[in-house]
Amino acid sequence: MKAKRRLPGDVLAVLREGKGLRIRAGTSQHRFIGIWVVVVNGRAFIRSWSVKPNGWYRTFLKDPCGTIQIADREIAVRAVLIRDERLRDAVDQAYLQKYNTAGALKYAKDLGSPKSRATTVELVALSSTH
Repeated sequence: MKAKRRLPGDVLAVLREGKGLRIRAGTSQHRFIGIWVVVVNGRAFIRSWSVKPNGWYRTFLKDPCGTIQIADREIAVRAVLIRDERLRDAVDQAYLQKYNTAGALKYAKDLGSPKSRATTVELVALSSTH
């Protein structure tokens, strides 16, 4: 019985309030990139606009471990693919609510497309140590 380890509350608060997340997919020393993140029911979710062969999403499919940067901290995470349609619907709504400016809304809507919905990933803590 494996319980998913939620990210700590202080980390979720930063992700909920901030507009972007710095993430490095996989365990190699790739650079950190900026992506959008939403928090739904105390859980952090990310999606990909484009499913590039060497992009973060495909890297996580091969190696689900990664790292996020929160202020000066680096936090080890595991990417868990989400297939639940109701949860994907809630993530759709979270993107539309969070990224609702005129310039961002087009991209938030694109993140609700079938292609992007299929890339819905939850970020969970890799270990219980913070």
